[in-house]
Amino acid sequence: MRMDAAKLEAPATERVATDRLVDIVRDARTQTLAFVEGLDADQLMGPRLDSVNPLLWEIGHVAWFQDHFVRRWLDDRAPLLPQADALYDSMKVAHDDRWDLDLPSLDGTLGYLNAVRDAVLARLDAPLASAEDSYFYQLVTFHEDMHNEAFAYSRQTLGYPAPRFGRWAEPAVAAGSWPGDVAVPGGRFVLGATPDAPFVFDNEKWGHAHDVAPFRIARAPVTNQEFAAFVDDDGYARADLWSREGWAWRTRVAARHPVYWVGDRGAWRVRRYDRVVDLAPHQPVIHVAWHEAQAFCRWAGRRLPSELEWEVASVGAPAQDGRMLAPAKRRFPWGDAPLDATRAQLDGAAGGCVDVAALPAGDSAFGCRQMLGNVWEWTASDFVPYPGFSADPYADYSVPWFGTRKVLRGGCWATRARLVTPVYRNFFTPDRRDVFAGFRTCAL
Repeated sequence: MRMDAAKLEAPATERVATDRLVDIVRDARTQTLAFVEGLDADQLMGPRLDSVNPLLWEIGHVAWFQDHFVRRWLDDRAPLLPQADALYDSMKVAHDDRWDLDLPSLDGTLGYLNAVRDAVLARLDAPLASAEDSYFYQLVTFHEDMHNEAFAYSRQTLGYPAPRFGRWAEPAVAAGSWPGDVAVPGGRFVLGATPDAPFVFDNEKWGHAHDVAPFRIARAPVTNQEFAAFVDDDGYARADLWSREGWAWRTRVAARHPVYWVGDRGAWRVRRYDRVVDLAPHQPVIHVAWHEAQAFCRWAGRRLPSELEWEVASVGAPAQDGRMLAPAKRRFPWGDAPLDATRAQLDGAAGGCVDVAALPAGDSAFGCRQMLGNVWEWTASDFVPYPGFSADPYADYSVPWFGTRKVLRGGCWATRARLVTPVYRNFFTPDRRDVFAGFRTCAL
């Protein structure tokens, strides 16, 4: 049976080659299995926390979603696991109840994952019926990519060993800091996705014009070294630096520094998964809540950019005279050249962040670095629908969360390159500091 969103149609999208769809479905599932490899039964359930799911439940949910939006949505088939809706539908199974379900064993869950994958791939033995098929294959893969990133930060939250990424490489060499601002001219800018995009999520639709005032924005995200100066200046003890909501949150959780930082004889170290390592001074500060980012900005005499300003700085370009914005925006911060590892730190390539001065080939037209990858960036903006919003078939993707979250942009080191674009909108509540999130600032 289809969900309540049965009347919603898939948006127009680029028709992707069948072999490409096969590759991304297989690749996403390989990564999912790698994230749970080596964990015992207790670790697969873990403690009952607001910020994580039981990993055993979450991998079953990934399979349920794939089955639901391919076999069941496109072919009106019965679920491969009869009780799947009662176990894995995330909008019907309350978060706290997920630890109490009679879940299949790990072997049973892996069998379900494999059975769904094989059935979904079997559909691709025949030519795609329509671009709608292509859309849903991409949707279920991107959904799995999102959960794979969540598996990575859940393992960090729980202090498990670092996950294994399929594309791990040696960490990048030290590149240093990248201080200073760039000037962005004012003008007219279209915020959001356009119909010619290869794939869009509903909250990106559709591009709509805004007038933009000139502004100055940091060339790079705030670094550990910069944030440590705020911490060492008693930034967490000064109520005047925090909003009322932020101070209430800081008091409730007794935050005195970023969540994984560890004081060591007058210096700062940081827990990375199951190890404590030296704090890299020129890497972006990460695992900070929106409240912490806002307090830092007040301390530094700065502010967070709006998501409009962030997107302008990322893919906008100056007109020929340099005094106004050009009418068209770029595909990527650096232009139309394909995304690769010289321009953006994605796909878990180094197993963590790199220095903020790394990857100059990825600079935007205005000179902002790492607008894609390395660390998610909080913006000042509330997560609200764009004008004329309408939900897509995955109706629960955006609608339940409008007005309760803040927008993050840009992706992080663990985000899949095939998923993130400069118009992609991530969203979390302002108290979340388990995600791979940092921020860059604007001048007042």
